[in-house]
Amino acid sequence: MRYILLYIALYVRALSCGVEILRVPTPTIFVAVLLVATPALAAQPATLQPAVRSDQPVLEEVTVTARRREESLQSVPMAVSVVGGELLDKSSTVNTQQLSQLVPALYYNSANPRNTAYTIRGLGSNTLSVSAANDGIEPGVGFYVDGVYHGRPATAAFDFTDIERVEILRGPQGTLFGKNTTGGAINIVSRAPTFEPEGTAQVSFASDDYMQARASFSGDLTDRVAGRLSAQVTRRDGLITNVSNDRKLNSLNNVALKGQLLFQATDDLVLRLIADVSDFDADCCTQSYLRVGTSLRGAARQFAGLSAALPAHGFPAYVPPSTNVFDRLTDIDAPLHVDTQDGGISLNADWKLGASTLTSITAWRWWDWDVANDRDYIGVPIQLVQRIPSRQDQYSQELRIASDGEGPLTYVGGLYFFKQTIDGKPTSVYGPAAAYWLISTTNFVAADRPDNLANGYGQFGDTHFTMNSYAAFGELNYRILPKLTGTLGLRYTYEDKHGDYATTVSGGLPFSTLPDPVTCTMLTGAVLNGRDNAKLSLFRPQCYSVDDSGGSLSGRANLAWQFTDNVMAYASFAHGYKAGGINMSGLQLTGGTGAGANQPALDTAVIGDETNSTLELGLKSTLFQGRVTANLAVYKTVVKDFQANIATPVTANNAAPLRTFPANIPEVQVKGFEADLAALVFTGFTLRASLAYADGTYTDYPAGPCPLEWQNPNATGGCQPLVPPATLANQTVNPRGNPAIPGAYVLTGLPLAGLSKWVGTVGVDYATQAGSGEAYVHADWNVRSGYNADTTNSRYTRLAGYGVVNASLGYRFASGWEAEVFARNLLDKDYVTALTIQTGNSGLILGQAG
Repeated sequence: MRYILLYIALYVRALSCGVEILRVPTPTIFVAVLLVATPALAAQPATLQPAVRSDQPVLEEVTVTARRREESLQSVPMAVSVVGGELLDKSSTVNTQQLSQLVPALYYNSANPRNTAYTIRGLGSNTLSVSAANDGIEPGVGFYVDGVYHGRPATAAFDFTDIERVEILRGPQGTLFGKNTTGGAINIVSRAPTFEPEGTAQVSFASDDYMQARASFSGDLTDRVAGRLSAQVTRRDGLITNVSNDRKLNSLNNVALKGQLLFQATDDLVLRLIADVSDFDADCCTQSYLRVGTSLRGAARQFAGLSAALPAHGFPAYVPPSTNVFDRLTDIDAPLHVDTQDGGISLNADWKLGASTLTSITAWRWWDWDVANDRDYIGVPIQLVQRIPSRQDQYSQELRIASDGEGPLTYVGGLYFFKQTIDGKPTSVYGPAAAYWLISTTNFVAADRPDNLANGYGQFGDTHFTMNSYAAFGELNYRILPKLTGTLGLRYTYEDKHGDYATTVSGGLPFSTLPDPVTCTMLTGAVLNGRDNAKLSLFRPQCYSVDDSGGSLSGRANLAWQFTDNVMAYASFAHGYKAGGINMSGLQLTGGTGAGANQPALDTAVIGDETNSTLELGLKSTLFQGRVTANLAVYKTVVKDFQANIATPVTANNAAPLRTFPANIPEVQVKGFEADLAALVFTGFTLRASLAYADGTYTDYPAGPCPLEWQNPNATGGCQPLVPPATLANQTVNPRGNPAIPGAYVLTGLPLAGLSKWVGTVGVDYATQAGSGEAYVHADWNVRSGYNADTTNSRYTRLAGYGVVNASLGYRFASGWEAEVFARNLLDKDYVTALTIQTGNSGLILGQAG
């Protein structure tokens, strides 16, 4: 959908005496900014503004802290993308999802803030079902703000607030700072308090009643204390219309506030206290009809048949309000709302000790989540409530020492501690159409599944997860020869985790052979009739407690050769480690009958560690007397014990129902290259371009979940076998059926989900003197090839490639005012950013239009 924004910003210089502060009438606002302190516009590999106004302008040098010291981006022998705060403002990039349009290696997917996943080079939490919404599993890409690791992916869904730059570190991280991650890191750096008075204020308006207001004020409070206050409000009407009540859904209502104090205790000791809070409270988030896929179920048990036969079960026949996802229509019949907050406080201390700097980062953060969902996504009362109110608290302490200067030996070393607790209350309640729509007609006869069986039947639970992570890390850089520098980094991480999961069930028609509500212990040894088992096939109480602990060594080695002052090549090998987790979303059942049957299979509760080995070759160059920078990286990554969903019997009990659950698959591989270019074509005109090619493959995945087109309730495990037996009504051969594990699907050799092979970005900026001010234009184009959005690689879950153009046109007045017209998706391109398969596998595929 296209958005045209009117952007009005105020940038007013304030001298130390304060004589140029502007007063804006009703409401009274005081805004001040020191123009020379405006953050540089930065993009990989260099900024897009000339460093000086002269006859021979050059690209301004980009400074990064990827190696925990300030360095030129062109001298860092690793693949890093940098987007500066000014480019974020120019491109109206306000969150991580929009950031992915500027950084080709970054992919972002979000069904709602809790179900958020992001990857770098295709690795991280690339499927929502694996780690994004499972409290016991961590993401593979670290998300940092001002040096503080954020433990839950949901916090990346909030808007940026007063950002100086964003650094995207590609490949395994951990020998330099913070939490260990295998896929890479998103490192966000906020603008710091200044002793010189400065400030900005900005208001933007757009279609769909979009409004965003941002303001930031900074200055000295005493001779040694400076403060900064930043605030942001974003509002927008919903983009999807619910035809059943004419209500707008998927709206925005985001408020953020950040306060900072900078204390220059001595010339060598600086303290920075940061406190922030963000609130998202809106009618969000749902998806619309995208397509229907066909399985090997009988026609009556697929979406069209189920919809048409509803009148026989007391409901009107169902027809979607639209079969075009870009009409943005829905008819959901359950409440929809998101109410989530994120906040925290941190104290960063930098103490210069001779030729080294000692850094301490102490932080506490929290995340609250509550939501109302309609998880059947249509106007049929299948599921009335689905929510997991959650509370996360995390505490972290990092102590790090780093050398200063550019001597032959430089180093970073440190200790890290991270503690996290997450408490949840999973709640799901079915409606009057649930029994008809969801209960298997293959496993249960009609008498066992009356239409009102599951009306009001629900699951109610409590979960508690805790983890402690301890690490020691260090990295040495040594100039072996005048042009050759070697790097060696090591990290040892030890983690212990504990999970408690307990749910009960109640409601619907009373159980015949069990008390109601039913608890876990009531099922032990129970002999149940068909009707009770039919209800329990929807929700079954589960109780388990699990512990997991262990440690691992990771690290990296690097050689960098400085051919000339402006050309550097490097080769690096990194071994990353992502700790295992605990499945906090319910376990596979053991199956069987009699005492001890159908109990949680505890051997599926722990997901093992994941390791990543990456070989990377790179070239960084600055050409044409500083007017052009060109960088290239080629890499190959092999991931062992990749954390994904598998389908297999448990505890050697083939009578167990075959379902998917998070576990480890033997191997995944990604290889590719990335190229980045920035050029100052002539004074005032800058071009930047980035290209990423990635070939991701499941190189060893023998027991994957079954794609929709091969699902067959009459087959063992519910998936069509490699060679159907003569007794199976449908004799279609599944070429990827696993002969050793009936019901499992062989994904070996298929593409990695959520990864486009080709992604590219081209951007231009042009500014010229016009009257007493300056006129400017900005445009960027992001194009992405198609990819499969689901682990199963179903032909129904493939999303087409697309290209998006964003542009802005503005004028900076000499007085400090700035007016701009901005358009996101200028060419009004229709595209889909995410999809979901409807619960129950009716074949309905829901999509999220971009």
